[in-house]
Amino acid sequence: MASVAIRDVKKSFGSTAVIHGVDVDIKDGEFVILVGPSGCGKSTLLRMIAGLENITAGEIRIGDRVVNDVPPKERDIAMVFQNYALYPHMTVADNMAFSLKLRNAPKEEIKQRVDKAAQILGLQKLLDRYPRQLSGGQRQRVAMGRAIVRDPQVFLFDEPLSNLDAKLRVAMRSEIKELHQRLKTTTVYVTHDQIEAMTMADKIVVMHDGIVEQIGAPLDLYDRPGNLFVAGFIGSPAMNFMKGKVEKDGDRAVFRGEHGIAFPLPNAPASAVGRAVTLGVRPEHLKLESGGVPVEVSVVEPTGSETQVNVKHGKDEFICLFRERISARPGDTIHVAPTLAHLFDAGSGKRIDS
Repeated sequence: MASVAIRDVKKSFGSTAVIHGVDVDIKDGEFVILVGPSGCGKSTLLRMIAGLENITAGEIRIGDRVVNDVPPKERDIAMVFQNYALYPHMTVADNMAFSLKLRNAPKEEIKQRVDKAAQILGLQKLLDRYPRQLSGGQRQRVAMGRAIVRDPQVFLFDEPLSNLDAKLRVAMRSEIKELHQRLKTTTVYVTHDQIEAMTMADKIVVMHDGIVEQIGAPLDLYDRPGNLFVAGFIGSPAMNFMKGKVEKDGDRAVFRGEHGIAFPLPNAPASAVGRAVTLGVRPEHLKLESGGVPVEVSVVEPTGSETQVNVKHGKDEFICLFRERISARPGDTIHVAPTLAHLFDAGSGKRIDS
């Protein structure tokens, strides 16, 4: 196992810059997820760690060694790809053993490592099958087994669950997390799915347009997003945003939106008063309250455990998420109030804390 240090790393394809000076520290044994929308540079950064892409500028260290010019096979990493990348003419056992055979490892060691990985992943009964005889989830386990037998310093995962159906993705999420807890190998995992990131990571790196927007533990990013992009990206359904100003109303602060909506802000920072801001409220932080803001129901979506309600107040439209069941229908009026709100500077988009 080893730490990974990324120092002011940049990447350009010709004259087009795609990574703009990224700094990330990954501790030994940590599970770090790079997350962001398509095209943000997360997969390119992972491929630079693997050595599959050259670095334009900066430095990457694995352990104590700078690996900028080290070939992929000498970096002591193992990568699991989105499309499994299994050899169709080889059995499961041969696919898992292939890298060890290339290193001329002793047959007994190869068998021992393959058997151990198969036991960890529940593949013992599939070792004689070919990839075409396996389900998507089984193929992904084989790809993970092939990485495990190498006993690398670092695991790299490039959107490994994106080809699986929703139910299987949830199951595989748990398996990968349990695998990491067992092996404790440093892991860098790329996904565009923020639910995957929230449920699996020790630390999340949120990327956007080739830069790092924020780094932190999952709940830190959820509770204290550093800017509008992170606030809107982390959380499902996404955070509601409204533009307006913070004003004083007696001894309390009030948010007044551009289109007339007004929300009390019990814990607003003093520095926010009088400023143009963007108010952010998560759907789950809006509660039904008789003295709250009257809003018109436009859509009701019950899911069983929760009810998602789309509402509008004049030109402002937002989403509420209630744990309780409600009888409201489209066209009805309900009253809501925020239990927690976030304030962001209207100009910079950065969080206002003090």
